[in-house]
Amino acid sequence: MALQELQIGPLACLVDEPPRPVAVLVVLHGYAMDAEHLAPLASAMALPAALYVPRGLGPASVGGRSWWPLDEERRRASIADGPRDLQDEYPEGRAAARAALRDLARHVEAAHPGLPFILAGFSQGGMLACDALLHEDLQPQGLILLSSSRIAIDEWRPRLGRVRGLPVLVAHGTQDRDLAFAAGEALRDELSDAGAQVTWVPFEGGHEIPFTVWRSVRKLVMQIAQQGPGASFTLRKS
Repeated sequence: MALQELQIGPLACLVDEPPRPVAVLVVLHGYAMDAEHLAPLASAMALPAALYVPRGLGPASVGGRSWWPLDEERRRASIADGPRDLQDEYPEGRAAARAALRDLARHVEAAHPGLPFILAGFSQGGMLACDALLHEDLQPQGLILLSSSRIAIDEWRPRLGRVRGLPVLVAHGTQDRDLAFAAGEALRDELSDAGAQVTWVPFEGGHEIPFTVWRSVRKLVMQIAQQGPGASFTLRKS
């Protein structure tokens, strides 16, 4: 089915609705990207799932969209010092992004009652996905964090009990020059220690989503759709 454009609150979304979906998958793009970067790839998984890929709330200064504004000069300087872990960053604009995502989640859950709702995000989109889950009244049956990092860790830790028992996929490239591979490992460990059912997918590559990761995403979505949130998943350490 061709991707459709749908406005949900402040979010313009690309949407793919199969005839009989077994799950709902919301995918959040990264900084300086747009829905067109991820929607065709996610749709190509041929999942029997309703797919929603929203556009970030505002423009990024370097092109594409952003979930919250970044100081591009500061960002470039930070990357020049080496791959980063953003656990001590408290980005302004998170509250508006979380509220928009909360409203989108309410829409898709109302449109598809009874179906598992799975939330995925790449890079900044992954940070928003986890931040919103911890702060808002979101109840996804699965969480997928691709090449991402912890943020606002002092705010996250008191809320991490919300991920207990939740199936979570964390993927990160060993050669990521933007967000450090160690940041992905720390995100994995933080969620696992909080009781999430974490599947760890390291890969040889950079700040990207290779085919092997998309395959793992598809597998997790199908497991959740078929077995529900009580399914058993295994943490695989590198």
